[in-house]
Formats: sequence, structure tokens, C-alpha cells
Amino acid sequence: MKASINASTARLLITCPDKAGIVSAVSNFLYNHGANITALDQYSTAPEGGTYFMRLEFQTPHLDLSKQVLAQTFEEAVAKRYNMTWQLSYADDVKKMAVLVSKYDHALLELLWRWSRGGLPCQITAVISNHADLQESVERFNVPFHVVQVTKDNKQEAEAQIQALLKDNDLVVLARYMQILSAEFVSQWPHKIINIHHSFLPAFVGANPYQQAYDKGVKLIGATAHYVTADLDQGPIIEQAVERVSHGDNVETLRELGEDVERNVLARAVRWHLEDRVIVHGNKTIVFA
Repeated sequence: MKASINASTARLLITCPDKAGIVSAVSNFLYNHGANITALDQYSTAPEGGTYFMRLEFQTPHLDLSKQVLAQTFEEAVAKRYNMTWQLSYADDVKKMAVLVSKYDHALLELLWRWSRGGLPCQITAVISNHADLQESVERFNVPFHVVQVTKDNKQEAEAQIQALLKDNDLVVLARYMQILSAEFVSQWPHKIINIHHSFLPAFVGANPYQQAYDKGVKLIGATAHYVTADLDQGPIIEQAVERVSHGDNVETLRELGEDVERNVLARAVRWHLEDRVIVHGNKTIVFA
């Protein structure tokens, strides 16, 4: 099952040096080729001389050019003139997404539930795990489940098997996948792997952050959804949230509260990526949510 979408919607993401005339140039180009702009968000890093970001949605029924020709013409007529990095996508080209998970089910089941009810505009092609524990839960959603066991002795072979299962996907989500992916693996998915870290990064990087938070005596716990890079838990952050806690909460209570935060933070980040609402700029993100 896939999310309900407006099949006539196209999305344009732009990053470029800020200067006068960008909005006019883009708008006039689309107007002249029969597009109707229905949403436009923009941001500049400085009043003058900054970097400019735009997310624009337009409707396509009356376009006078094919998708390929429209993209080529935009590059020649607008993008080159303003030195743009840009991406044009169409809502009816539904993205394919796979999920990696270990034994914790809360983030995975949140994604599957939202997807089954039309809340995530994608096709979930597979769930891949290094354990068989969640197979029955996943198959209730009619999603293929694959077990790829990972040990210290077979990591390279296991990653090759996972890469084969991920072929032709557009996005990989780590829904509490308790394995560190190699730099070689990650390099094949630039800004296409989203992880949920059970901590409000940059605090408590690495393993067992709820124990770390308890030992530190924090008053807030949180979760962070970020793109995965070769540097552990250091990728561009997409979404974060926190929950207030007290001295009376033990590690298990922190974990229960944290899991609620995790599932919602991850679901929002995944949806925003699927809807082309995220622009990565260095180690930061611009999120037009």
C-alpha cells in the first residue's frame, strides 16, 4: 500500500548564491511553460551575500514540455545563470524505501503503521534484520522480511548481501539497527540513509545513551533523526525532540519515554525526506516542514 498523493505535483529544490531576481526567474520560467505554483518556501543565510534555498511545488497538467525536456530547459535558462544546485522530482514517482532493524520494534512498527494508513508516501520494499524476532510482526503488513546475520567474522559478506537486497531503493531507514555500517557501505548512499539515535545529539553519542543520561542526572531526554555518514552519529540532523524527566525516573522509565520520542522523530524525518522537504548544506539541513 502507498500513501495517497496528488499525482500532478512536482517539487523543485534549489541551493545557490543569493542575489536579486531568483524568485522572479524561477516563477516566470514555470509560468511560461504552463505550471501553476501552489507552494513556495525560501530561506537565505544572510541579508546580502548569503546562500539561498528554495522549495517549490507546482502542478503539471498543463505543462508544454516533457519531464526530461523541462529539466534540460530549466538548466539552460535559469540554473546556469544563478549557479544553482537543484533537484526536480514528481510526486507520482513514488520512492522505494527499505528498513533495517534489530530487535527493538517501536520505531519500525510506527513506520509500518503510518505507511499502511497512507501517512508515508513511499513503497516499503523490505525489512532487513540481523535477528528473526520481528518477522511475524512485519509480515502482518505484507512486507518482505529478510534475516542477514552479522558477526565480527562475516561483516563484509553480510553488508554485500544487504546491499543486494537494497538494490533499486531510494531510501534506507535504520529503525534501531544495532550494527555500525562501514564507511564503504555508507558511501554508496549519500544522504539516503536516515538513522534514529536514542539521544539528543550531540549528547550521549554511542551505546546505551539512556544509562548515560541517567548517570548524568539530566532533566531532558531526547531523540535525533539524522543522515548517516562515515562518522558515527555525526551526520546532518533532520529532526529532534525532547521529553522532560525528573530525578525520580529510573533507566527503564527513561527508555520508555525515549522510545515514544524516537518513533515520532523518525517518522517525521522520513516523511519530510520522502516529500523532498530537506536540503543538506554542509553538515546542516534546511527543512521546509
